[in-house]
Amino acid sequence: MKTLLKFIGIILLLVIVYAVIAMLAFSKDYHYEKSIVINAPKEKVWQYTGSLKGYNMWDPFSKEIKNIKITYSGEGDKIGDSYHWKGDDSEGEQSITAISPNEKLTTQLHFIKPFEGNAKSNMVLTPEGNGTKVTWMIDNELNAMMKIMKPMMESNMDKMFGQGLNDLKKLSEK
Repeated sequence: MKTLLKFIGIILLLVIVYAVIAMLAFSKDYHYEKSIVINAPKEKVWQYTGSLKGYNMWDPFSKEIKNIKITYSGEGDKIGDSYHWKGDDSEGEQSITAISPNEKLTTQLHFIKPFEGNAKSNMVLTPEGNGTKVTWMIDNELNAMMKIMKPMMESNMDKMFGQGLNDLKKLSEK
């Protein structure tokens, strides 16, 4: 029994040490990006990346939200246009803050539930050979709890961005 208690104590100590190191060592500034080359002209890819309605055709995050309801404000392709999502365990808003047609869309995300937070997202299209390179980026500030979860968050972002970009590729190459 003493051995088990010592083992549990050591594990708890390691978790606490990791948490303290993570809070001190990891920057509060978070940037993640992933790219894919799509065998389609950028005008075709822009149909799915240049508007909020197009984005929601391949967005992997909204596919994960149970009983999601999306409400649009505007057509979804002009500065100031936005959408609000609400599901069983998630709620937030995304609005367009800048557009360069066929090149770049910048949005502001406001997360309401399960955690309050803000992030900026960019979708950048550049010619690559006969196709289009799409780079999807997100930037935000991490609070202390998110700093601790950063390694797990990196893994999840890689999975979700990869899934989304692959779905975008399938749609755009049809």
